[in-house]
Amino acid sequence: MKLSVIIVNYNVKHFLEQCLHSVQKACNDIDSEIFVVDNNSVDGSCNLVKDKFPEVLLIENNENYGFSYANNQAIKQAKGEYILLLNPDTVVEEDTLKKVTGFMDNTPDAGGLGVKMIDGKGNFLPESKRGLPTPWVAFYKIFGLSALFPHSKKFGKYHLTYLPDDEINQVDVLAGAFMLLRKSVLEKVGLLDETFFMYGEDIDLSYRITQGGFKNYYFPETTIIHYKGESTKKGSVNYVRVFYKAMIIFAKKHFSEGKARAFSLLINIAIYFRATLAILSRLFSLVYLPILDALVIFMGYLFLTPYWENQKFMPDYYPPEFLLFAVPVYILIWIGGILISGGYKKPVKPWYIIRGLVWGTVVILLAYSLIDEKYRFSRALILLGAAWAVLSLSALRLLFNFARIKGFQFENNNPKRIAIIGHPQEAGRVKELLLQTQILPEVVGYVSLVDTDDTREYIGTVEQIQEIIKINRIDELVFCAGNISSGKIIKAMLELSKLKVDFKIAPPESLSIIGSNSIHTAGDLYVININAISKPGNRVVKRCFDFTLGLMALIASPFIIWLYKNKKQFFKNVFRTISGEISWVGYIPGPHSHDELPVLKEGILTPGELFPGIKLDDTKKLQLNILYARNYSLLNDLEIIFNALRNINRKTDA
Repeated sequence: MKLSVIIVNYNVKHFLEQCLHSVQKACNDIDSEIFVVDNNSVDGSCNLVKDKFPEVLLIENNENYGFSYANNQAIKQAKGEYILLLNPDTVVEEDTLKKVTGFMDNTPDAGGLGVKMIDGKGNFLPESKRGLPTPWVAFYKIFGLSALFPHSKKFGKYHLTYLPDDEINQVDVLAGAFMLLRKSVLEKVGLLDETFFMYGEDIDLSYRITQGGFKNYYFPETTIIHYKGESTKKGSVNYVRVFYKAMIIFAKKHFSEGKARAFSLLINIAIYFRATLAILSRLFSLVYLPILDALVIFMGYLFLTPYWENQKFMPDYYPPEFLLFAVPVYILIWIGGILISGGYKKPVKPWYIIRGLVWGTVVILLAYSLIDEKYRFSRALILLGAAWAVLSLSALRLLFNFARIKGFQFENNNPKRIAIIGHPQEAGRVKELLLQTQILPEVVGYVSLVDTDDTREYIGTVEQIQEIIKINRIDELVFCAGNISSGKIIKAMLELSKLKVDFKIAPPESLSIIGSNSIHTAGDLYVININAISKPGNRVVKRCFDFTLGLMALIASPFIIWLYKNKKQFFKNVFRTISGEISWVGYIPGPHSHDELPVLKEGILTPGELFPGIKLDDTKKLQLNILYARNYSLLNDLEIIFNALRNINRKTDA
């Protein structure tokens, strides 16, 4: 047998589906086998493989043993002359496997091979070719010299940026996303080192191949898509720690004792340096805008207070405690209202800011009516301050939006203008799928592949694609993978990568549409980084939230009970959430099983509240429940509740 393809999967079902479609096409003319090793996914990946790809050899692990262990499981069973380790979030061209095995056949000194990779927007990924991370190379990378001098042979060794992207070259390190290996070489140098759980194993194996007397090659005569970063937040402290710890393992294994100590010292400095930067950056990104808002509101009070005194009373009518204590408390409540309302989420939604300020004002006025009279300074100044906050913070967001400051663009509520490339039947199926998603797109028309594609929905041919994008102001292209080859899709992405257009791929007979930057289409919605509800900390947070919100609802009941028709059910729900019998937010009920999901109390509300007016079938209900369980956030619960406040008197089954 010529080739064994091994794909290790962990909770990226929709990417895996697309990957397998492309790999099967690429294996058509090659004596090959395909393995999928699943590391205990909970998103239905194994059922997908069994149902849609029965010929694939599936290995199901009952826990996540790590990337190296899983690959080794399949390598030990593989019969191919060559072994391809492939990420599930990739798409290969139809002739990729033929080209790379042909190159290996003609290059006997080649032990391993990597290819040119692009991301989901058609941009070249620099990790397609890498140098060995020696202490100095790591130093240049960690402290930014490699980015400042990319064409320098001295400073640009980490990603070999001084080598052309489109020329075959010998390299030190192959990317784990696509590693073609000669099995006879693996038998000589050994399999992947299982000491490395997630990172570093590709560097270790690449180094052992060169130490064994073979060469690694970068082969850019074929290109693959790698949806890099879909499952890892590479700016996170955890990523920095895990990645650099893997580098220390590598150094201790392969470098001399003195060199390994120097490398370990450098890496440990890097860990604390990068982790500190990541923490400070994250902290700053969380607090700078609320602090700025607070300062703007306070500056307004410095003007409003003397103005109101002169208009109604006399100078210095209000004591110093008003500005020193009362106003900061008002501001904290307003900022809290904006936070709970989702006003600090991006993209910016001005209405959420105004809504938070209104809720904050209501809380301040309620508290004002209940506190001792000596602490009641002025109801009028509360209302004037609220008006100032609404005007000033809205103006501040408008200014940031017009200045095009990153992250402050207003949410674009205009429908995405989409063109679908494919034959009539498949293009029509994809259109119907798009119309069921949350993005509510405007499908401008279809792009024909052949002359027989001539229905009235077609706006041009694939040869006119650049004109179609410009004239029709297309925001996104969707390729029907059942009608157009992966090679042509990748070529189009490379040619159009400089245009402001997004790309998506719709696999045949699939309910998913895969891309790199949209979380609303079916495929992308379920591949976001995981923060599972099963974590003990998240369970504590959820229980505390249920109890606190229930207590707040009980205290506020004299003021809000009139909003609800079923007052008895309202109080029943409040007491049951306080007692822990039910939760404010739980799974969407349905005929599907929740056996593969963490156990939750029945919820009054569900994630389905975020999609009003959209009919959710059983599959979508299950997918939304999986997403909720895997990506738990207190802010998500708050958003669900704010979107469905009128439904908290809903009757539950529990």
